Amino acid sequence: MKIYRDLNEIKERFTNACVTIGNFDGVHLGHQLLFAEVAQRAYRCGGTSVAVTFDPHPLQVLRTEGIKLISTCDQKTELIGLSGIDVLVIIPFSVKFAGISADHFVDDILLGTIGVKELVVGYDYAFGKGRVGNIQFLEAQGREKGFSVTVVDAHYEQDMLVSSTKIRELVADGRMADSKMLLGRYYQIRGEVQLGQQRGGKEIGFPTANLNMDEEDLIPKMGVYVCQVICEGKCYGGVLNIGTNPTFDEKQLVAETHIFDFDQDIYGKPIKVNLLRFLRSERKFSGIAELSSQITKDVIMAKAILIEQQQEITLSCEERFNQ
Repeated sequence: MKIYRDLNEIKERFTNACVTIGNFDGVHLGHQLLFAEVAQRAYRCGGTSVAVTFDPHPLQVLRTEGIKLISTCDQKTELIGLSGIDVLVIIPFSVKFAGISADHFVDDILLGTIGVKELVVGYDYAFGKGRVGNIQFLEAQGREKGFSVTVVDAHYEQDMLVSSTKIRELVADGRMADSKMLLGRYYQIRGEVQLGQQRGGKEIGFPTANLNMDEEDLIPKMGVYVCQVICEGKCYGGVLNIGTNPTFDEKQLVAETHIFDFDQDIYGKPIKVNLLRFLRSERKFSGIAELSSQITKDVIMAKAILIEQQQEITLSCEERFNQ
């Protein structure tokens, strides 16, 4: 997949460009349907499948409170790359860009820069200043300016609308099975392993790989999860605690993962952690002995779940899901 991070990098319009536009946060099953439709149409006409997205997410710029993102731009890029799209255009989003009219977006960007021949959008897509670039506007523009517009209907899984908004709600509630159903994969956090208090192995008996979490991130429900850790191309089971360590009266929000059958030094190295199932809420224990006893129970339960779901978990760790 060819990636353009600025419109000025595009020197000529793409051949028979079949285009979809969106924020694509999480690259969930609904987004994947858009990409499949675009790829199929490009294949049929011997053209180029193009996805257009924005960085940062427009609501991070336009909302004072921002937005909790399911995926980073890097994650989004990786996932779109797995969808069969030929070209990804990442437009830098700013307050100035937000002021561009819908007509300008169509004439100068979709037609003038990208060369759209077929446009595929979701049922609720709108763009441009005041979001006037809705479906009706696009269809009228297409008839006038010579490109087709295909609208992909809302997608449901077990009566749940597949949407980024719904997935954020599920993740915040710790409903990992439901979020997986809408995403088409496990919800994942990632980052470089940080040096923590180093009490996990020495005092508690369960060494952990620690990732700092920002309050601006989409934080899953605080507590303990069965997880899967991808480190240096290999997969491991584990238990993850997301919280502030109330037993030790700490305040820093952190994700601490005890990785099963693992004894490598990975400080400063990147890991990815898939959240499989919520086990219990975080709570304050009377001391290290009680905490260690509870973690022992968590580990036993987590290993049983990993064995029970071994086939599904193995499939989720294949390269196509975790690049």
